[in-house]
Amino acid sequence: MQGPLFDSFAGRGLSRRGFLKYCATLASLLALPPSAGRAMAEALAAARRPSVIWLPFQECTGCTESITRSHTPTIEGMIFDMVSLDYQETLMAAAGHQAEQALAKAVEDNKGKFLLIVDGSVATGLEGAYSCIAGKTNLALLKELAPHAAAIVAMGSCASYGGIPKANPNPTGAVAVSDIVKDKPIVNIPGCPPIPVVMTAVLAHFLTFGRLPELDRLGRPKAFYGETIHDRCYRRPFYDQGKFAKTFDDEGARNGWCLFELGCKGPVTYNACAHVKWNDHTSWPVESGHGCLGCSEPDFWDAGSFYKALSMPANPLKTVVPAAAVGVAAGVAVTWYNRSHKAAARKAHETAGVADLEK
Repeated sequence: MQGPLFDSFAGRGLSRRGFLKYCATLASLLALPPSAGRAMAEALAAARRPSVIWLPFQECTGCTESITRSHTPTIEGMIFDMVSLDYQETLMAAAGHQAEQALAKAVEDNKGKFLLIVDGSVATGLEGAYSCIAGKTNLALLKELAPHAAAIVAMGSCASYGGIPKANPNPTGAVAVSDIVKDKPIVNIPGCPPIPVVMTAVLAHFLTFGRLPELDRLGRPKAFYGETIHDRCYRRPFYDQGKFAKTFDDEGARNGWCLFELGCKGPVTYNACAHVKWNDHTSWPVESGHGCLGCSEPDFWDAGSFYKALSMPANPLKTVVPAAAVGVAAGVAVTWYNRSHKAAARKAHETAGVADLEK
């Protein structure tokens, strides 16, 4: 096993066995079969470190803060071993004219090959003048660089959907990356902020297979956004038993009962928080005692009402979702716990859920 990328790993003390184990872990995270781990190892070993250009638009630096806490691999491991991070304003040593020269050189040397990461929404108001870098609007910069990228990663809910900057009244005319770029492969990694290991796995998949992983209809990797948080939540058994915390400090809350009635949006939120967790698998919001805010779903901020329960059955073993709410034929009803109806549940969220949240 040899090649530029493997040599880089080996130079930092990673054995062949350790490299194979690392690739098997990435394959598992992406829900690929065991054989994919070896295929990934062979491809990654021979690959050259790809150029990555990261553009910060209308954002809060939360996505960067999140990825600096990556543990599989660490951010320094990713920068030095997996990719050539040629432009990232927060992490790069260069500044000012030197930084912009590095950006221009990275684009020129890697046309058609570099990965373009964008975090933050794109301001379109006043022809993009609300947000600029080095005298160029974010809008102009995206239009300039996107045609030369191999693929684009929209990092975080702002880049994926417009996020908080797009929330009513949206004074800057904020939009998602996909609203501007129509002719390039785009993967959305939403979350406010997103889970860092998702970025690592998506990058490894691209290096191995030369394409983005399987995506859902919102452009998200199915391996991480294929199930609701509710599906994998450790509090789910209490939901099925009809045991709910009524306040954040009552006996039910102390016993770990379901937070559905306190406004948890887990049943309509697709993400991997419940099983991947945060900070080296330490914890996640629901485990820390707070309901899910639904931050990886479109327009979550405008939906609001974080402490208002959704209009969904409190006891799925006894209650059914009205057919009208899920867009199926009149008179048909389904139980919420039946996972074969996830598509219907998603439809319910789109057609009726947001209105429910605003009550």
